[in-house]
Amino acid sequence: MISILIAGMVGLAVSLFLTPVAIKRFRAWGWGQTIREEGPKAHYEKSGTPTMGGLVILAATVLGYLLGHIGRDPVPFRDSGLVALGATIAFGILGFVDDFIKVRKARNLGLRSRAKFIGQAIIAVILAFLASSVVDVGTDVSFFRSTAIDLGIFFYVWVFILVAGSSNGVNLTDGLDGLAVGASAQVLGAFIVIAFWQFRHPKFYDIGVTGSDPLDLAILAAAMFGACAGFLWWNTAPAKIFMGDTGSLMLGGAMATFAILLNTQLLLLLLGGIFAVETLSVMMQVLFYKTRKRRVFLMAPIHHHFEVGGWPEITVIVRFWILSGLSVGFGLGLFYADFLGKGGLP
Repeated sequence: MISILIAGMVGLAVSLFLTPVAIKRFRAWGWGQTIREEGPKAHYEKSGTPTMGGLVILAATVLGYLLGHIGRDPVPFRDSGLVALGATIAFGILGFVDDFIKVRKARNLGLRSRAKFIGQAIIAVILAFLASSVVDVGTDVSFFRSTAIDLGIFFYVWVFILVAGSSNGVNLTDGLDGLAVGASAQVLGAFIVIAFWQFRHPKFYDIGVTGSDPLDLAILAAAMFGACAGFLWWNTAPAKIFMGDTGSLMLGGAMATFAILLNTQLLLLLLGGIFAVETLSVMMQVLFYKTRKRRVFLMAPIHHHFEVGGWPEITVIVRFWILSGLSVGFGLGLFYADFLGKGGLP
């Protein structure tokens, strides 16, 4: 428990105090955000705001995770934690390349969709291999724990669907100041609870069989939660810095990785409900426009629909945070209900 607290506090402190330094340096380097022309007009004034703040979140996460293993009785590093950290860094690098192209070419378009797709696929294949071969996680579908639905070789496809859906979902949600990182912090907080709960009840969750070390994953999730909280201090409206695709792809990929290694794959859909809704709104908008030449929303993703409809930006953000919190709470409630329903003891 102490290791989890240390990781969270280090992540928070590093992100909170390093972000102002990053703001100054990124502004000096010309790493400013380019606003898409078809977006809400109110966002034009945000053009030039320093971006790629996800680098700060990543640095704070890594330091928090490493220092969380230091102490009188240090928690040893485990394969599951190192694999999750590696996946997080990989998605951060993919997002950084996307952001860097945007900054270098002074446009809102970074990596082409195909290039981003290939990058996500490569990370997914490596993650699936390490999860099944090194960590020894089962290749079956999971909800609150592993099920009897063994995917076999199709596990690689399933992992890609999870990481691509989650990373793109957070990326689509990252359109208002603090919205995505605030909602991500809530989901990461849920994974801290889930991982620690599995650690406290190893026999109930067959920890010796599933391969993952939930305590090590809880330490990483805590470090990332603290990093998000510290960054949110500067990213909240009006934002002094944006996390960019560096942060959004990284956070989304990390959450999917936690779900895979903690055998809560389908539960991620509930915990990250706000990201699922945002993604679904874009899919509906595109589908209806291509088939019926009409739009379902005033603008997609759906947070822009309410903004264009007259809601102040801060109102949209806070209300979506509330919805995200309700979704996370519902997911955790089902997780605990399953524990009790199958004979678990508090």
